[in-house]
Amino acid sequence: MSQTTTKEFGKWRSMLWPIHGFELKKIIPMLLLMFFINFNYTILRDTKDALIVTAPGSGAEAIPFLKVWGVLPIAILFMLIYAKLSNVLSKQKLFNVTISSFLIFFVIFNFVLYPARDVLHPTELADKLQATLPDGFSGLIAIFRNWTFSLFYIMSELWGSMALSLLFWGFANDTTRISESKRFYAMFGIGANLAMLPSGELIKYFARVGGAVPAGVDGFGLTLNYLTMLVVGAGLMVMVVYRWINKNVLTDTRFFEVNDVKKKKEKPKMPLKESFAYLIRSKYLLCLATLVIGYGVCIQLVEVTWKNQVKLQYPNGTDYIGFMGMFSQITSILTILMMLFVGGNVIRRFGWKTGALFTPIVLLITGIAFFAFVIFKGQLGGVISMIGTTPLMLAVIFGTTQNIMSKSTKYSLFDPTKEMAYIPLDQESKVKGKAAIDVVGARFGKAGGALVNQGLIVATGGIAFIAPYVAGIMVFVLGGWIVAARSLSKRFTSLTAQREAEAKAAEAAVAAVEPETAKSPQPTS
Repeated sequence: MSQTTTKEFGKWRSMLWPIHGFELKKIIPMLLLMFFINFNYTILRDTKDALIVTAPGSGAEAIPFLKVWGVLPIAILFMLIYAKLSNVLSKQKLFNVTISSFLIFFVIFNFVLYPARDVLHPTELADKLQATLPDGFSGLIAIFRNWTFSLFYIMSELWGSMALSLLFWGFANDTTRISESKRFYAMFGIGANLAMLPSGELIKYFARVGGAVPAGVDGFGLTLNYLTMLVVGAGLMVMVVYRWINKNVLTDTRFFEVNDVKKKKEKPKMPLKESFAYLIRSKYLLCLATLVIGYGVCIQLVEVTWKNQVKLQYPNGTDYIGFMGMFSQITSILTILMMLFVGGNVIRRFGWKTGALFTPIVLLITGIAFFAFVIFKGQLGGVISMIGTTPLMLAVIFGTTQNIMSKSTKYSLFDPTKEMAYIPLDQESKVKGKAAIDVVGARFGKAGGALVNQGLIVATGGIAFIAPYVAGIMVFVLGGWIVAARSLSKRFTSLTAQREAEAKAAEAAVAAVEPETAKSPQPTS
């Protein structure tokens, strides 16, 4: 092999796998940790939507009400509890307690709440409310009618915030150096998206199992039972891998400075009230919160309209969840390609700012395309009939494309750049600032988008009439997101340079002391 060929091979290898051999001990278990967390996230995301959208007396219009009146309040409660527990529990115990609480709920739902749904759900009272209140409140009534399903939806939503955003990325930020993050963080996303391939296939498989049962048998319940047990098994593996990392990786000084951890633990705790006041005063964290909230608002604005189209196309629960499994697999494949050839390379070559701006620009382009079709599809009837499909199916395809693109850019660029922004912060800001931003901020963003959808649905009487207004609001939010990303880029660059200068100064001080120690006379016996 010629020298030129060897250099080209090395160049491509560093682009696709920028990991040194000795770092495999750290990167592989971290990839496994991300794999199992996102395995559950994918199953729960697709299952919760199918459960709510296809439930009796429910539909996609229930989602905005559920995120405002269900997910957001519980997210705030979880954040408060987490912040309190972070002051009294070790990080390992806090991690295990949080994961265990989710697994216990899913077991209870699977074996108690779902089988008893006909007894627990207030169907008659919900029917009376439906006959009394305007049509715009049907989503709110659906939450009450199927309250156990609503609880499952809330816990599934919070798994993404607590297990993925808060626990995994908080753990990664604590144990990854800035120099490593430029190579590691894009690779962590590969573990997440590889999980979507088997999880999507298992969702489709168990949807087929549920769809093949004899008449009179609850096929969706059978599918739900299998998928919930998969979630519990993967959750147990999350705790096993996390324990292995703490025992075998964080004791290796090549990857983690144990002395730094002890210094961090000795730092006095900031009370919760003061931590919120600190967040409000921090322009850095406010910019970061704007990015998270902006994504939540935009994705929620588009998803409700899209999921309504999917429900109309696939009204049966097992068909709906089977379609969502296919959606997850396609998203996984595209995201992995984005991570290998776009994500990490964009951040390394063009910097944090370009990587952070990539996601809102993609959302802007694909969102406008989707809403333009929904708004003007009536004028495209002749063209649609020539293609050999229906306006409904084409709307599903446009919405699916938009959601796949938004999620692939989120995983490959938005998440890595967002998590890199936490690294230069002090420990207090990382722990409590991240909890406030990633749990409550993310929920607030989705709840904000849901509140917009909710208000428009009540005002207009249905999802079909809100598309023009939603499109305009989305463009406005994306503009604010882009401004915040540009501002945060300047602060991130400045703070990173400051931290690196402090580290070099500390190294220089140590180097200056060591020769003096060596020159000092040794005591004689």
